[in-house]
Amino acid sequence: MEESSELPLPDAFLDFLKANGLDPSIYTASDSTPRYIRLKSGCEAYIQEVEAEMKCKLEKVGWLPGFYSLPPDIRIASSKAYQEGKIYGIDAASGAAVIALGISAGDRVLDLCAAPGAKLCMISELLGDSGSVTGIDVARHRIAACRTMLQKYALGDRCRLFVGDGTTFSLLPVEFHSDSKSCEPALEEKGDAFREWTSRRPYKERKKATKAMKTVASPLVPGTQHPELIFYGRHSGVVGLSRSEIYNTVCDSDISSRGYDKVLVDAECTHDGSIRHIQKFEHWGWTTLQRRVLDAERTNSLTVLQGGGMYPSLKLNTNKQVLLLSDSGGIAA
Repeated sequence: MEESSELPLPDAFLDFLKANGLDPSIYTASDSTPRYIRLKSGCEAYIQEVEAEMKCKLEKVGWLPGFYSLPPDIRIASSKAYQEGKIYGIDAASGAAVIALGISAGDRVLDLCAAPGAKLCMISELLGDSGSVTGIDVARHRIAACRTMLQKYALGDRCRLFVGDGTTFSLLPVEFHSDSKSCEPALEEKGDAFREWTSRRPYKERKKATKAMKTVASPLVPGTQHPELIFYGRHSGVVGLSRSEIYNTVCDSDISSRGYDKVLVDAECTHDGSIRHIQKFEHWGWTTLQRRVLDAERTNSLTVLQGGGMYPSLKLNTNKQVLLLSDSGGIAA
């Protein structure tokens, strides 16, 4: 790619690309950027069926297990495989960010800027029947999309979802105790204990929860409200706990022993890769690019990653799906 980019890329962004050996002309090549899907675990036998329906060959992505590339003009939302929850769309760079976490059995994972939810699904698949994943997004409608996706693919059993600001999120993960035969006694003793989540909560319960969210200030971030818990799976550790146990205060000793093992910040990831997303700044204006994309200091206030954890902090997607090392020492994807 020898041609220079036709977009008026800002000097700061051009410097970033040059420092990482990336050709600016990739931002004029979005028409050749393939689409990617991930095959849900256990659905490998349906590959030929999916290919027949979409009338194209699924090209296996060798360095990303379960990923396949498609021509950019293929629409997956109308396919039977997508509607039945056998495949989901997720770009390869986002998949690389999840792989970079090195998720192990029992890990407690935090996904900041979690919407629209494909990475949450992938994390949940990798965790299997152990560990937990917490997703947070500042936009209610976007975190609600995560909830819909987790339910569609039946992958929300060990997940919590919050509406809140990821730069100030300070809630610790909670543990599911499989040795407890029943949480009913605890539910009876704690009037505000969380029962199994249902989308059809009684009106009085919803009204009470809404009032509590509006009137109670968070002890974790003075002067602000609690992040709002809008979904939790049966084995997420929430069921049976009281509100005060969910929204407990954090001290240094808690973080070192009970914090998250892995934290994912795959910001500005919406759409099939950051190439198309960066192109949109031509219409939005470039004045916010530094703040929204290049400024690594926007996540400096994160305090819930325990010692030794992994923190992929920023993704830049190119046709070659390059992984970069961030200045903070984490893995940027």
